[in-house]
Amino acid sequence: MMQKTKIWKSLYWRISMSFLLILLLLGLAYIFITTLASNRYYKETTQRLNAHVAESMLLEVSPFVNGEVNKDALGKIMHSMMAVNPTIEVYLLDPEGKILSFVVLDKKVKLNSVDIAPVKQFLITRGDRYIEGDDPRNPGQKTIFSATEVKEDGNLMGYVYMVLASEKHENIAAALLGSYWLKVSTNAFVITLLAAFTIGLILIWFLTKNLRIIIRTFRKFEEGDLLARIPEKGMKGELATLSSTFNKMADTILRNIDELKEVDSLRRELIANVSHDLRSPLAVIHGYIETLMIKDENLTSEERQKYLKIILDGSDRLKKLVSDLFELSKLEANQIKPNKEPFFINELLADAANRYNLIAEKKHIAIKSDIAKTIPMVEADVSLIERVIQNLLSNALQYTPENGEVKLEVKQVDKNVEVNVENTGKGIPAEDLPHIFDRYYKVSKEKSGIEGTGLGLAIVKKILDIHNIPIQVRSKTNEFTSFSFTIPQSGLNY
Repeated sequence: MMQKTKIWKSLYWRISMSFLLILLLLGLAYIFITTLASNRYYKETTQRLNAHVAESMLLEVSPFVNGEVNKDALGKIMHSMMAVNPTIEVYLLDPEGKILSFVVLDKKVKLNSVDIAPVKQFLITRGDRYIEGDDPRNPGQKTIFSATEVKEDGNLMGYVYMVLASEKHENIAAALLGSYWLKVSTNAFVITLLAAFTIGLILIWFLTKNLRIIIRTFRKFEEGDLLARIPEKGMKGELATLSSTFNKMADTILRNIDELKEVDSLRRELIANVSHDLRSPLAVIHGYIETLMIKDENLTSEERQKYLKIILDGSDRLKKLVSDLFELSKLEANQIKPNKEPFFINELLADAANRYNLIAEKKHIAIKSDIAKTIPMVEADVSLIERVIQNLLSNALQYTPENGEVKLEVKQVDKNVEVNVENTGKGIPAEDLPHIFDRYYKVSKEKSGIEGTGLGLAIVKKILDIHNIPIQVRSKTNEFTSFSFTIPQSGLNY
């Protein structure tokens, strides 16, 4: 039985949680990327605004005098610049990047030299590109800077290297920037997350609405409502395919159940009929045998022969009934395979007509044959086709009234040979025509005036089915009934 899905295990819940997780991951990535981008924006802006500050310092003082570092004058101007902007650190480098002099707040400088390549790149671009250089106070870290060449008498003496964001400034700026952007990003993220998640839940709810309809229909069908169907209107894509497939499957199941009920009903009827057919001859046989045993000495020879004839007829009827049941069961179990071979169907029909002439004469029924002598050979299982003809002839004679007529006809139709067995009589009611070949089915005694087991035509249909040969039936009430089928010609005719 289909169990009701718990809310946290439902598809809607799982999709919603997956959507929330995606939003959280995207939000965290957004905050991280935004913080990095903001920090980069701040640094690049600071570097662009202060790109020429190092160059401006040279307008106030010359760092070298006669090739020596002018420490007094240089120290004063460096302190003056730091007093104006305490975030900068000023370094004097030789042409190789070695630190010759510096002015910083706490005198804590850990590097003796800096990489000169970023300095040269900065001078080439004139500060128009974002370039980071070594931070002398923090080995392994990069920082923004401003730089300019120092020349004396046209000779390169070194470089002024200004760190634009000191360690203290970096820490304060990072803390403020991080706090500000974290707050802004977090607030924006929370608002965006709530809005997106709410909209997402609503959209997911509408997207899974049809799925919930399908599940409800499945439950109804499982609980016994075999007429429950999924409304296909409004279904799209895969859900439309699923709905259509389920509806077709449900129709097939319902149809199969009806067929099984019908077959079961027919089976019960057959068992009742067969039981009756078995009991009747058995009762007759038993009764006459008992009579023979009791009155044996008092019976005349003619009476004894009469009783024995009745017993023989009853045993023949039992034998035929059991044989038909056995043959039909083998045909339905696909245990019989046709052994096809070429033969003349007209000869087979002529023999059958001669064989049944005696029975027909006793009932005052005329068997008329319209069999051409030039009919080509056909290819099928001779013994099985003979059984088909026998059953059709026997059936025709059984349902033909006294002074009636049975007609056998064989003719060539294109590359096939058509066999037709027709008899006069009451005919078959229109409502029974679709079922006469069904197993266990027989026309009621009230309609036909004949009592039978309904096995003969079922055997005919099964034999022709394994030959892939269709059979047609036509009937007109109180006039005639006709059975016809076509057999392919043998290749030996060509």
